[in-house]
Order: sequence, then C-alpha cells, then structure tokens
Amino acid sequence: MSPVLQDRVAIITGAGRGIGRAYALRFAREGAKVVVAEVMLENARQVVREIESAGGTAIAIKTDVSQEASTTEMAKQTLDRFGKIDILVNNAAIYYGLPRKPWNTWTVEEWDSIFAVNVRGVWLCCKAVAPSMQKQKKGKIVNIASGTASGTPGAANRLHYATSKGAVITMTRLLARAMGEHNICVNCIAPGATMTEASLAGLDTGGAASLRTGTAQNRCIKREEVAEDLVGAAVFFASDDSDFVTGQILPVDGGSWLR
Repeated sequence: MSPVLQDRVAIITGAGRGIGRAYALRFAREGAKVVVAEVMLENARQVVREIESAGGTAIAIKTDVSQEASTTEMAKQTLDRFGKIDILVNNAAIYYGLPRKPWNTWTVEEWDSIFAVNVRGVWLCCKAVAPSMQKQKKGKIVNIASGTASGTPGAANRLHYATSKGAVITMTRLLARAMGEHNICVNCIAPGATMTEASLAGLDTGGAASLRTGTAQNRCIKREEVAEDLVGAAVFFASDDSDFVTGQILPVDGGSWLR
C-alpha cells in the first residue's frame, strides 16, 4: 500500500517540537514533502535532519505566524522549492510555559500576544496558502484547537488561551464555507491534555504527577494522551480519504468530553 500522502507538499507550523514535530515526522513517513515552519529555526532544522535521516524530504523555514510578511515568505519559499502547496497544518500557538492564574489577572499585553499568534497567525497562514490551493482546485487545511475551548475543568485559569482556541473553531467553520467552492477542505482537531514538554512546563513534580493522573482518570480511555495519539487524525484530514469532509471539529481526547 502506498503512503497516503505520497508527493504531497505539507506546511506544518510550529513543528520544531512537541505535537508539531510528531505531525511532521508522521507526514514524512506517509510520503509528504514537509515544510517545518517554525519561529525557532534550529529546532526546525533538527526536525528536518530527523526526517532526512529516515529517507524523507523536508525543509526548514523560519516563520513568525503573527507577521504577514513572514507567512507570505513561508508560502513563497515553499512554492519556489516544491512548486505547490497541498496541505497546511496550523499548529503554531503560544502555550509553552503559560502560567495558570485567575481569569481577571491577565494583562492586555498578555491577551493580545496570545491572539496575535493563536488566531491572527492561523488566518495569515490560510491567507498565504489560499492562492496556490485555489489555483490547483484542491487543498487541505487542518487547524488545531483545544479541548479547553469546550470549558474543560481549569480552563478558566488560561482564559485567553482557551478563548483563542474557540476562535480557531469558529474560523474553521467559516473558512470551510468560504473555501469550499475551490475544493479546499478546512477541518480542526481539538486535542485533550497531551503530555508534552509544553504541558508540563512550569509544573513542579507534584503538579506534573497530578496533571497526569487527573486527566487520565477523567477519560473513557484511562491513560495519558501523547503526541502520537493526534497524528492519525491529522493524516486523515490531510489525505484524499477526507475529500468530502469539511468544517468539522474532531476531539481527540480519549473520551474526556462526550459530545
């Protein structure tokens, strides 16, 4: 059986570590040519080296998704190298190291910085790749939201993050409407609490243990969620198997929330 993303060109933002890295490695195994679009260039280069050492094809592009000039350059460099853009995974977001604190103690500056990346960044990346996808009359956009947007316990302590992910859900639905006439599918994955470095950053040993135990016990599938649990859904949304699926939000959380 041929890899399901053979010869597709996929841009994955924020793919220098964590869940984004897992997407990039899996997409490469499925035959995609991967663009690791990442603000931390050395992280991106390391992921490219991992992909290339396994026989895949990838390039690293330094990208600040909050800046239109940067996202435009991301698309241009991808087209210059590979000639097309088939897939965009909007994974980049501010999350690593975010403290937990009462909803009314966040500053305006903190609120705006989250929205600049988590919301404006998604829009700018979609805007950058849309002309290429429209020209070829096909494309797949996979946005990444979060279970926190559904009001998971404790989400109010990261109100600006959870609210930004709610905006991504709304954007997914409206872009699916706007881009459907061009045969571009826009879907969204809503991960549960995933045990990555970003999720555990800033927690002491006891806090990390509590997070691991508490989230697992609240699921139907009573184990920790890891980055690799999310990649299958992303591959599905990026592949031809989802050509008649658009505007959908898929929770991948082991049954934390049953909708």
